[in-house]
Amino acid sequence: MEYLNSVLPIIIYILLIILLILLIIAIYRLLKTMDKVDKIVENVDEKVNSLNGLFSIIDLTTDKISLLSDKIIDKLTLLVEKIFKKPKKTRKKKTEIKDDERGD
Repeated sequence: MEYLNSVLPIIIYILLIILLILLIIAIYRLLKTMDKVDKIVENVDEKVNSLNGLFSIIDLTTDKISLLSDKIIDKLTLLVEKIFKKPKKTRKKKTEIKDDERGD
């Protein structure tokens, strides 16, 4: 029993030292990995920023096309309204003329 009381703390201390060394190595590798990830993120950020100009040009072009198509649709709508409203007005005028002739 005395033997275990003297040896067991030594074994536990040795295992704790090994565990501490392994944790230090793991943290060191984690820091290296975080540095690599940081470099990758900076690289991606630079590439995205270089594409921002392209995206703004695409956005501007899309807005202009949308404005142009809205104007064209408005013109076509007015044209179609004029085409379909004219016969109704002429029919009303003709019926008014006929009513006036009957009234006389």
